[in-house]
Amino acid sequence: MLEEVERWLATRSWSVADRPLHGVLAAKQRTGQSVSVVLPALNEEETVGDIVAVIRHDLVRQAPLVDEIVVVDSGSTDRTAQVAAAAGARVVHRDSVLPRIPAVPGKGEVLWRSLLATSGDIVCFVDADLREFSSDFVLGIVGPLLTDPGVDLVKAMYDRPLTVPGGRAGPAAAGQGGRVTELMARPLLNMHWPQLAGFVQPLGGEYAARRSLLEQLPFPVGYGVELGMLVDALHLVGLDALAQVDVGVRRHRHQDGQALGRMAAAIYRTAQLRLARGHLVRPSLTQFERGEDGFEPRTYPVDTEERPPMVEIAEYAHRKVA
Repeated sequence: MLEEVERWLATRSWSVADRPLHGVLAAKQRTGQSVSVVLPALNEEETVGDIVAVIRHDLVRQAPLVDEIVVVDSGSTDRTAQVAAAAGARVVHRDSVLPRIPAVPGKGEVLWRSLLATSGDIVCFVDADLREFSSDFVLGIVGPLLTDPGVDLVKAMYDRPLTVPGGRAGPAAAGQGGRVTELMARPLLNMHWPQLAGFVQPLGGEYAARRSLLEQLPFPVGYGVELGMLVDALHLVGLDALAQVDVGVRRHRHQDGQALGRMAAAIYRTAQLRLARGHLVRPSLTQFERGEDGFEPRTYPVDTEERPPMVEIAEYAHRKVA
């Protein structure tokens, strides 16, 4: 791991407990910044209402941290819109935002259009398929933006258990929920953008950023949006303007293998488009395990050496002659 990343982990990785709610509210009042929470949703009637209800109860009614909750529906065929509205969100259909430009399918498309559908100085994105949701997800990632003017983007980090049939996660599945992260995104970042190797959940859908940053970023229309946003933000504002906060455990619906393959392809394509900028390639991989003091990095070399074709080896050629 780069020394710069080790320093960043020590100074830009926090826990939600590091910024209690009362301190974050005081900073919000002092700075006058507004906060929008956006949930991109496609057929999430089972979970979206509970998420909205928790945010509304904890961070709108009980404590005035969130100024608006907006669910952007990207074409649901179930009752997602009705459930979200009943829980207290403002529901906007993707196609009604910037109708001059025809919408295309994809999560990034929805997040991009949400900038036009919201007004907050800070925009907080939360996936709509989370289960057992806690408002700490929002408090944790919004807190640094309100209390530290040097921070522009904050990602949530968490344990991500792989739910097995029956809806429960066994001990062996405790850290195995981020399959595309471990198999695609983390290797790409470690090898091509090693400054970003310290992010525990680079593809996580829970993150917050200043509008002034988001409005300057391109948005990949599909699942590559999170990786693209991290890479582009790094080049625009630098590593010290990025941070992450430990919010505990994230539980959600898992995709099947074919869906994960499509996600991985979109993420690879997003990286491919950015590799033309010519950044450092580093053959090592940093992964994370939770220890007594929080998430601890473990760095391993990546075997990239190749042997040449045997026909190019003199001894082999001599054997053939003999």
